[in-house]
Amino acid sequence: MKNKLEAKRWFKQAKRTLATAKWNQKGKFYEQACFLSQQAAEKSLKAYLYSKGKRTLMTHSNLELVKECLDFSTKFKELIDYCRNLDKHYLPTRYPNAIPGGVPYEVYTEYDSKESIRQAESIVRTVEILLEEGNVI
Repeated sequence: MKNKLEAKRWFKQAKRTLATAKWNQKGKFYEQACFLSQQAAEKSLKAYLYSKGKRTLMTHSNLELVKECLDFSTKFKELIDYCRNLDKHYLPTRYPNAIPGGVPYEVYTEYDSKESIRQAESIVRTVEILLEEGNVI
């Protein structure tokens, strides 16, 4: 059974998370912008899957989620590489032990954050279009 309410909740938070990523990028908190971009993509993909009737989505991997989304729409095929790239920001943006000899805020750059935001925006926008087409939002 489709769950439009849950899809709406997750998508609203995805958009807010993306806005927060942009805010962090402007403040030069590049590692946080990258992490939040990954999170925005994850939340939007989960929103789409909830709209299609999925019930329990435990993974944090955008790549795994986008592959599930492909069961419902081929439009997600062009987002696979973005999802793969964003997944790289799940741990190292937050944990020094994920970056041998460094700390996240010293390693992530403005370019990294801009690219992450651009990729997340593309994922969020694709989901938004599909949710609108499905009369979910």
